[in-house]
Amino acid sequence: MACGSSNRLFFLKLGNFAMLRQIVAAILIFFFGVAMRSSSADAAIITFGSGNNEFNIEFAEIANPGNSGDSGGNPVAAGQVAYSYRIAKHETSWDMVNKFNASQTLQITHDSRDAGKPSTRIDWNEAARFVNWLNTSEGHQAAYRFDTAELDDNLTVWDPSEAWQLGGTNLFRHKNAKYWLPSVDEWHKAAYYNPDTATYAAYPTSSGSAPFAVSSGTTARTAVYDQSFLSGPADVTEAGGLSAYGVMGLGGNAFEWTETSSDLNNSSGDSARIFRGGRWNSNLSLLRSSSAFQSDPMTTVTGLGFRVASVNNFASSSNSSVAVPEPSTLAIWSCISVGILLHRRRGISKARRVSRNAPGVTQA
Repeated sequence: MACGSSNRLFFLKLGNFAMLRQIVAAILIFFFGVAMRSSSADAAIITFGSGNNEFNIEFAEIANPGNSGDSGGNPVAAGQVAYSYRIAKHETSWDMVNKFNASQTLQITHDSRDAGKPSTRIDWNEAARFVNWLNTSEGHQAAYRFDTAELDDNLTVWDPSEAWQLGGTNLFRHKNAKYWLPSVDEWHKAAYYNPDTATYAAYPTSSGSAPFAVSSGTTARTAVYDQSFLSGPADVTEAGGLSAYGVMGLGGNAFEWTETSSDLNNSSGDSARIFRGGRWNSNLSLLRSSSAFQSDPMTTVTGLGFRVASVNNFASSSNSSVAVPEPSTLAIWSCISVGILLHRRRGISKARRVSRNAPGVTQA
């Protein structure tokens, strides 16, 4: 009889253990899936527009907040950013702007190119209107304040109480904006900063070395420059190798507007704006970290386009610095917790076995 009870207890324990294994496996599978989604979120793809006017923008995460500035940059100490953010992996394409035009009444005029080419000959105010629509089309606060209906009219600065505050007051950008034009510091960091070495490079390549000139392609340490003017730019997804943060086309292919005024104060809507990066027919020197240009916000320049920046956490448009655990972190801690529970269970079972054989030991 005792033997039969022992056998039943043995099989009961085996059944409990098998059930526990199934539960653990289910937990691990769930969090592995979450972790995989988190990995893809580091290069988040966001959809805008609808129907035939739908398009995607892929964003790369620019982390390492509080980094130092680049003493050799232009402007001096460019690249210092107090917060994490995201920046579009590619330049804004001709197709994206055309679909913007088809989605609302404002009409941006730009160079006629193939759909995948960068949208160029756009003035700063037009680029800002595009970014505002990215916000308002999703129900978010517009980044820039335009008090008139004309597409090329200059903006009005925000009241300090409404202005962006992270890293210092920015009167151009609203504090609750989700998408915006990258500031000169955000742009510079994405292009030239290496998070592994915490240093700046002279060129926007993964190695920091001077890129080889190509007409198109994605090979590391290449950029689209030193081409004939008539050849035009490459597609935005074929604009050379990536920067250390995984961003393409920050050197060559098309110049890019930054949000920042040439006096760095962002205090007047009619002040000149900084643009960076070089274009397809530029020489190598224009791709360097020490190279920067400026132009009136109502002026169009051949080969001058833009890209978009965004908050780091797409679930929130607040520019507060609340840290939210990444799903991959949750997965790791969940696995650790399961391991601890299993270890504790084995410890409890062992203690119980000891207590049955040694009456003087208190049962756990």
